[in-house]
Amino acid sequence: MEKKTKFVTMGEIMLRMTRPDYQRIIQGNKIDGFYGGSESNVAVSLAMMGDDVEYVTRLPNNMLGVSCRNELRRYQVGTNHIIWGGSRVGKYFYEQAASLRGSSIAYDREHSSMMTLHPHMLDWKDILKDADVFHWTGITCGLSEGASDATFDGLDEALRKGMYISCDINYRKNLWKYGQEARDVLLPALKASHIIFGDTGEWKLITGMTPPPFDPKDTSFELDVEAYRKYFERTQEMLPKGRYFIMGIRHVVSASHHLLTGMLYAEGKLYHTGIVDINPVLDPIGVGDAFIAAYLHAHFRWHGEHQKHLNYALTASAMKNTIMGDFNLLTEQEVLDTMEEVLGEFIPR
Repeated sequence: MEKKTKFVTMGEIMLRMTRPDYQRIIQGNKIDGFYGGSESNVAVSLAMMGDDVEYVTRLPNNMLGVSCRNELRRYQVGTNHIIWGGSRVGKYFYEQAASLRGSSIAYDREHSSMMTLHPHMLDWKDILKDADVFHWTGITCGLSEGASDATFDGLDEALRKGMYISCDINYRKNLWKYGQEARDVLLPALKASHIIFGDTGEWKLITGMTPPPFDPKDTSFELDVEAYRKYFERTQEMLPKGRYFIMGIRHVVSASHHLLTGMLYAEGKLYHTGIVDINPVLDPIGVGDAFIAAYLHAHFRWHGEHQKHLNYALTASAMKNTIMGDFNLLTEQEVLDTMEEVLGEFIPR
């Protein structure tokens, strides 16, 4: 039996609260709760697809912290390296977009257990002792100086062990309140990473270069593939250790209608897909997390099949728009079955 790839990721799992039926945050007297957060979304998605994954976080030792852990265990995510301490779970209130009204998010995560993390709390040698891939994100680095330092400690140990290092740039402008600029912190870590994912704005932040325009009216829009190839050639010069650069590209037609595509620059060659029309969008939260999680699964599942890796990732990301909550609760076979339907012309024969 082939050994499973073991992934380790770290971050803050939060409680997301949403009013039902597209109500505004200030309306109503009912609220739906979901657990989520970029790195936990990746962990759950990998576990759903059959991978061995360990999630590292810090939770308060109370019923809400235990509930977070139990939710991860429900989807077979490893929780052996969760540490307990601090006083609260981070929360955010999400207002769903509707027609002309965009979505809105209000965070309540100050002084959460993860924001008050200190590097000495984590034993990275033990955490990574039998792992193959360390996945980190810019969100954790933006939470606090302690969380950022802990991420870099994990990165250093992964480098020492010769592991694969994966990153989601995940820039959140409402974070980064501890006196550091995001690019100054993230760029050195990105230079040590092998697999790097981001959306168009995040790639612009890191590279200082604006990606080619993507302004489709429908799926007939012609991508400027040559412009993307040149873009990633220059990116490769900036990040010479990078082996695989992935860009998720989304155009919002309306609150419930999105167009999605993706690019992969791998081993000096650009791969692209067609454009997927998603209408209606039920829940767009976690679409990027679904993209990178599915890419990681495919990358280590089907070695060297770069077009398939991108097709699989885009399909999983598109399908996430149909699932309520942060987690992308899809199996490998469900993604493969849909991939043929939505991206058939891009599947190698």
